[in-house]
Amino acid sequence: METLMNIVKCVDKAVLSILKVITIICFFLLTILVSANVFVRFVPVASLHWFDEIVELLYAYLVFYGSAALFISREHFSVGNWIGVSIIKNRSGRGVYRIIVEFMVLIFVGIFFYYSYELTVLAQDVTNAFAIPKSILYSCLPVSGALMIIYSIRNIVVYIMGLRARVEVQAK
Repeated sequence: METLMNIVKCVDKAVLSILKVITIICFFLLTILVSANVFVRFVPVASLHWFDEIVELLYAYLVFYGSAALFISREHFSVGNWIGVSIIKNRSGRGVYRIIVEFMVLIFVGIFFYYSYELTVLAQDVTNAFAIPKSILYSCLPVSGALMIIYSIRNIVVYIMGLRARVEVQAK
């Protein structure tokens, strides 16, 4: 069982590293493109008619892969656990509360995945300047949604296992 957990941790680390690298590259390229666009506006040496397409693609990838990375590492912003801490005093009750919240997250992310997958599959048109299929632009949505579904299920399993361990300890 310990070997399996080590494999899961290595896969988690690899997925998170890939998402972080994609996000950093997108941010870097966006910074360069926006700076170049500002420069070209003041010194008209070239035309950046393709600028909007690439910025749209980079921004979408930055936002959705970045949010998936934050979701996986549990660093995304949230209201906090003030209900679980201040209102629910029982540790098992807090575990049940976390499971319920994670199920609601799973439902939301599932709906997001369904509609983003549908949007990606139905996108038949291409961008104007580079003729990039819009499905490539939209692909970051279902991929990040699928990753969030997988990690939400993992979180639920971890919470259930933690709750079961607490109940077994209390029974002894």
